[in-house]
Amino acid sequence: MARPFGGLFGGFLKWPAKLVAEASPFARVVMNGPAVAAANAGYRNLAARLQIEGAPTIDRLVVSRLGNIETIARMRGLAAAGETVQEDLEVAAGDQILTLRISAMARPDWRHWMVWDVQCLSDQDDSLIAMRRQRDELAAFIDNAPVGLYSVGLDGRFLFANRTFAAWLNTVPEQLVGRNVTLADVLQHAEAREGEVMTPNWEGGEAKLKPLDADTNAESGFRLVGVSQSAVTDGDGRPVRYSAVVHDLSLELRHRGTLRPVEAEFRRFFDQAPIGILVLDSTGVIRDANAAFAALTGREDGLGQRLADLVREEDALVLTRHLMALRRGETFGRPLEIHLAGPRARVVEVFAASSAERDDGQSAQLVYLVDTTEQRNLQTQFHQSQKMQAVGQLAGGIAHDFNNLLTAMIGFCDLLLQRHQPGDQSFADVMQIKQNASRAANLVRQLLAFSRQQTLVPKILDITDVLADLRNLISRLIGETITLKMTHGRDLGLVRVDQGQLEQVIINLAVNARDAMTEGGELRIRTSNWQAERPTEIGAETIPPGEYVLIEVADNGHGIAPENLSKIFDPFFTTKAVGAGTGLGLSTVYGIIKQTGGFIQVESAEGEGACFRIYLPRYRPTPEELAAVRDDVRHDSRDLTGRGLVLLVEDEDAVRSFAARALRNKGYTVIEAASGEQALALPAEQLERVELLISDVVMPNLDGPSLAAELRLRRPNLRVLFISGYAEDSLRTSLAKSPHVNFLPKPFSLSQLAGKVKEVMGP
Repeated sequence: MARPFGGLFGGFLKWPAKLVAEASPFARVVMNGPAVAAANAGYRNLAARLQIEGAPTIDRLVVSRLGNIETIARMRGLAAAGETVQEDLEVAAGDQILTLRISAMARPDWRHWMVWDVQCLSDQDDSLIAMRRQRDELAAFIDNAPVGLYSVGLDGRFLFANRTFAAWLNTVPEQLVGRNVTLADVLQHAEAREGEVMTPNWEGGEAKLKPLDADTNAESGFRLVGVSQSAVTDGDGRPVRYSAVVHDLSLELRHRGTLRPVEAEFRRFFDQAPIGILVLDSTGVIRDANAAFAALTGREDGLGQRLADLVREEDALVLTRHLMALRRGETFGRPLEIHLAGPRARVVEVFAASSAERDDGQSAQLVYLVDTTEQRNLQTQFHQSQKMQAVGQLAGGIAHDFNNLLTAMIGFCDLLLQRHQPGDQSFADVMQIKQNASRAANLVRQLLAFSRQQTLVPKILDITDVLADLRNLISRLIGETITLKMTHGRDLGLVRVDQGQLEQVIINLAVNARDAMTEGGELRIRTSNWQAERPTEIGAETIPPGEYVLIEVADNGHGIAPENLSKIFDPFFTTKAVGAGTGLGLSTVYGIIKQTGGFIQVESAEGEGACFRIYLPRYRPTPEELAAVRDDVRHDSRDLTGRGLVLLVEDEDAVRSFAARALRNKGYTVIEAASGEQALALPAEQLERVELLISDVVMPNLDGPSLAAELRLRRPNLRVLFISGYAEDSLRTSLAKSPHVNFLPKPFSLSQLAGKVKEVMGP
């Protein structure tokens, strides 16, 4: 975080602490040593949200979560050395867990003054939670490493100490950092003469570690350690603090000539760390790496190679420059994100330290790689779902308006056909208009199938008829370089499914097959009857005994890799290039088939194409259901006349005009209204006699479901027939809740409208 109000802080001691606190847009507290000098309103409000009265110290603000005090102590030490530090900490606020982004600022000339800024972040951000978890794992690894780690300022006071080092002193890090304990109080030269004092700039070597509560004259209370210490300098090469690694030499003294257990223990922590850790030499060649790094790259032969050779080509130069800058002591506000090469294609963030000289005189650089692939995938999935939602809304809006136009076109064609019989000169022209309008309506229905906005109405279907209707559409989708071959089974059984959903399944599989045959090929769709005599396993599922209708969709494309076969039905999983696929097609296919009570199986080998097999339960309709199916086919031969008072509410004038004329011609009395408000404004005696409400769903101000609910307060048994270009969420809810609500999708013909009204009104 950049330092705001630099000029104000430059003269900090000349300004009242209250003015400094109020200068921040964030929650801010100014600390004078352990006491609160000033706090702004944002800080007090945050404290109140955490159920703490007044303006507490920064330690008390975060004390509700284990480990926060230690982190604050470490931040205090680093800030006292002149650095601007920032950490994300979790705190408890009642039943909630809040994430606070805390930064600390100080300067050597401020004496004991320190400024703390606090931002409250959302704890619902999946990517933030993932990064915080990885950071916490790294912090826990460092804090509990089997070696001691510390950092001291120029005055010898501790700025940081890990828990291992503090434990050797019979204390905890909080009792070392920010206190009056100095390096000279706990360390002395192994060969030091009496009276010699340990200086902060000591270069390291063997030393005696003196526990804080040990008798200084009791040699048995000391621990012999090896210290490797180096100076951390500023941009001008001047030291600002000293950092060190402390090794316990007691075991080495006991077991000289053997592998020290502490090294073996450290190696175990190194290898089992949850993040990739590696050591680079001055040329960027990997000299050591842990198991997590091998898992990230998917290869065991990384030692001896340049790290830049294991990343994506376009990231190699950026990574090399980044590591060189870090070796020179430069710092960056955020880690570098790169993509590893190889089939795993992992995305990692690179954290690295400046170079340090080893015992053999060679320089080494410690590099940490944190896997952020899942975090990036979450972000991609979120963007994909937003894109698909926008596509669905666009498709639904287009369908709603276009279906209104098609309803009027088809309807007025039907009215004209009542006056122009076969043989009339205009009959053929009117039929051409109607047929083309029907073709346009079928295209809109396919658009709704793509966007999954169609009304779910299961009905008895013959798969052969469905595939015959889809043939032209599939041919256009797959293009001229791919041959479509359909083979229909004889005496094929019937199924009971939603036609729109089944069409969506076939279309998705056809499009996937097209994408797999980039050089052209053959798409084969075959149907047949299939019977399971006993439970049959397909993959991880078992098909129960019974009769099924089998649909096979096969191609001779590039096939599916074996490692992907178990994941192809997972949401958002795709092997296509970025932007070329959503990863939702096959997951939608799987969901539709399972909702229908069916099963789906895939067989594939790389280079040999793929075959998807769909097993749909065979449906044996009752005689009444068969009669209803035949009636739907021969609807023109039915008596569609009727009687009764119908209230027709439709804001599209052409649709309303056609529907009213059609129903009046069939014997119904029709009251027209152009909106829901106009319908409610009709005289009460008229509304009391209405037997059927026919209403569009989407209308300005008062929509169809709301109008129906209002009228049913007056007439609870009022029959309702909704007409709409596509099924909106409000309509789906109404259909699910009330058995007296019916639906007729647009576009519809005169006979379809009259037939549906006849069905709803009864004989």
